[in-house]
Amino acid sequence: MTRLPLQAVLFDMDGTLVDTERLWWEAVERVAGRALTDADQPEVLGRPVEHTAAWLAAAGGTPAADLAAALHREFADRVRTGIVPRPGALDLLDALARDGVPTALVTASPRAVADTVLDVLGADRFAVSVTADDTEHTKPAPDPYLAACRALGVDPAACVAVEDTETGVRSAEAAGCTVLAVPSLAPIDTAPGRTVHASLTGLDPRRLAALLPHELRVMSWNLWYGGTKVHDHRAKQLKIIAETGADVVGLQETYGTAAQELADALGWHHHRAGENLGIISRHPITARLGDPDVGFYGAAGARIAVGDREVDVWTAHLDYRRYGPYEPVFDERHEEVRLAQLRDALHRIGAGAPVVLVGDFNCPSHLDRTDGEWPVTRAAEEAGLSDSYREAHPDAAAAPGHTWSPVHPVREDGSGRPEPQDRIDYVLHRGLRVLDSRTVVTGTPRPWPDVAGNDWPSDHAAVLTTFAVR
Repeated sequence: MTRLPLQAVLFDMDGTLVDTERLWWEAVERVAGRALTDADQPEVLGRPVEHTAAWLAAAGGTPAADLAAALHREFADRVRTGIVPRPGALDLLDALARDGVPTALVTASPRAVADTVLDVLGADRFAVSVTADDTEHTKPAPDPYLAACRALGVDPAACVAVEDTETGVRSAEAAGCTVLAVPSLAPIDTAPGRTVHASLTGLDPRRLAALLPHELRVMSWNLWYGGTKVHDHRAKQLKIIAETGADVVGLQETYGTAAQELADALGWHHHRAGENLGIISRHPITARLGDPDVGFYGAAGARIAVGDREVDVWTAHLDYRRYGPYEPVFDERHEEVRLAQLRDALHRIGAGAPVVLVGDFNCPSHLDRTDGEWPVTRAAEEAGLSDSYREAHPDAAAAPGHTWSPVHPVREDGSGRPEPQDRIDYVLHRGLRVLDSRTVVTGTPRPWPDVAGNDWPSDHAAVLTTFAVR
């Protein structure tokens, strides 16, 4: 089981590393001229000075700018004389430094206050600091955490953010970080991708790394008559799967036995559906989904256990006839059969998450081409499925991602006309985070019909997407 490597730990300041939430609460009470209650917490805890000042101004007649100045003054006076590191904070920072894990300070406080705290904690403990003065929007917007990740050169999905307020938690989660919540004044509920701990005491880099999501590499691969057009195809298929590091492969054109034979050789689990579809997985298959006797076209699925989560992975093969790009003008009638097949698959998949749908759709994407509606991929999008390749490569001109066809530069009808090169194989998803996506072809395949000696045993490129599974 592979987790993402811990690239950095991002710390909130007030109430997380230092006991300033109490000082901020006292400062707001002093400026407000009254005792605060639990009902006031959403407007005070984790909020920048300007937000709390505007909230106080709305309740009285003092201008927000004057209130903000007073809050700055009251809080800064208390910080200079009363700042105390939270239990376990310095030990955790030292442990991260010993292990070479970069850290960042990410706070909604202004730079002047943050610098005062850094003097106490030691500014050299942090590679980066981001304050309310450094981004256009501060917490609960994701901007501060995204800015810290950019400055460190790390992926938010491989970072743990340590927060003590609901406002800060929302900011870190919106940025895509795993969150460790250490509540100070107000409780925080657990949630997917979020762990709640009573304090920083006893935490170390190993325990933080264990909070990160698992990696799941999912590949879509049309085997082309099971691979039988190429010599020694099964050995070549196994080598390719091993080299890509795929965890789950959704197969089309299995020729009946390919899923079981590949899984047996790899020591993996498998699901065979009909004579054309199959799923192989290094992770356990806990349920088989869809019609096991599905025809040559259609979809089949399997529920995969990834750590303590389950992901539904479906593989689909849609009708190749009346291929749209062969026609000089887009005609939606050419897509009707494929659209009906996809809608049947979407009905079987339902609205749950997380789910991955891979397959050979035998049609281009509306995200790539503007010469027609291309309703098949649009229907998947309308069902809430995102195209992982286009998430990773939004510019279709810069990264066309063609999967059809590495061995067909010209049409097989003998006309000598160029074969349209298009992206017709997909890894779609709902409820997961895309870390990377790419097409896969090994070697330089010789064109049809001189394909028997190719290292690449298919007429399609494969698509491999790496997901983070929380």
